Amino acid sequence: MKSASASLAAALALLAAAPAFAQAPESQTVPAACPVSADHVTANMGLERSRAAVADGKLTILAMGSSSIEGVGASRRELSFVPLLEAGLESRLAGVEVTVVNKGIGGETAKETADRLEREIAASRPDLVIWQLGTNDVLRDRPMADVFADFRRGQDVLDAAGVDVLLIDPQRLPEATTNANFRGRNPALGEVARLIGLEGGRKHYAVLTRFAAMHDWDGLDRGGVGPDDLHLNDQGYACWAAVTAEGLAAALR
Repeated sequence: MKSASASLAAALALLAAAPAFAQAPESQTVPAACPVSADHVTANMGLERSRAAVADGKLTILAMGSSSIEGVGASRRELSFVPLLEAGLESRLAGVEVTVVNKGIGGETAKETADRLEREIAASRPDLVIWQLGTNDVLRDRPMADVFADFRRGQDVLDAAGVDVLLIDPQRLPEATTNANFRGRNPALGEVARLIGLEGGRKHYAVLTRFAAMHDWDGLDRGGVGPDDLHLNDQGYACWAAVTAEGLAAALR
């Protein structure tokens, strides 16, 4: 029978080991077929407030957008984009406490996001706002003039708040989709991605080129997209979060 001191020593050893087990490296969640590269994030001479926050050891991010920010399609909440991005940034930015606030709402267009930006920024007080936009606007056939009017209305809110911005452009849809509303949409989605890139450069907002990144996801299960041909699956979320964390961390160091 073990002595009391030996039992205590064993218990303490287990407690010491528990955090390392619970916090497995983020890279373990990334599919081997995911081409992780920092090249898909362009800082555009922005992110100054976020770099200062990283230097101070605490970075707060507000994530805005539609279903892919919300996490629709993931098998569990912790396998969706926002939790994986938070973990991925903390693993890459040693000693920095990273908080990513998830305020994604499935189905939103640029209009609905712009409508609520001011109150969400006031509630979260972020250093950096992630704005994922464009996919639903294309799928609903919204005129581009209207989309960019809403986009620029949101820019006024972001600029007044003095926050940094990371724009995330539309996702790529499966070319072989049988959904009539999705078929043939990639050229329009790609054009919106191009325009978002130009706008990011004009405003000195950082940009993540998700549409371009997904071109190389052939090795992922269903190309990273779930059976509805729209929402990402677990592998898609893991790859997207890894690409974002890699590029954003490189820009913030």
